[in-house]
Amino acid sequence: MRKWALLASLNGFLAVLAGAFATHGLKDKVTEYELGLFEMAAQYQMYHALALFAAAWASAQGAHNPRVKMLAELGGWAFLTGIVLFSGSLYLLGALDWRGAVLATPIGGTAFLVGWLALLGSAWQFGPDKPA
Repeated sequence: MRKWALLASLNGFLAVLAGAFATHGLKDKVTEYELGLFEMAAQYQMYHALALFAAAWASAQGAHNPRVKMLAELGGWAFLTGIVLFSGSLYLLGALDWRGAVLATPIGGTAFLVGWLALLGSAWQFGPDKPA
């Protein structure tokens, strides 16, 4: 649980920092489109920082259920991968206009989807009708 809570906190901090940088550091240096990409990256990083907290919570709930813990861990790794690939590629595209970065964007988006499905599976495993 601690690992995901620490990574969630760090990514939340970095998302706020990136949003502030977009507003104050990039606004007059990039196109409106590029600024929008950078801001979208910060938004998705923040959303998935919160999802990492959900993975931390689910991991803690899985202390006595290995399936819950395994799915929570999978979700955490998928969210972290998505942040790096999806948000990271949009940061590079928005700030540096590095077009090659877009190759990683759909892989990161897919990782986000895998993370949410893993959390769904984790929640299903520790539901009220499932033994812990």
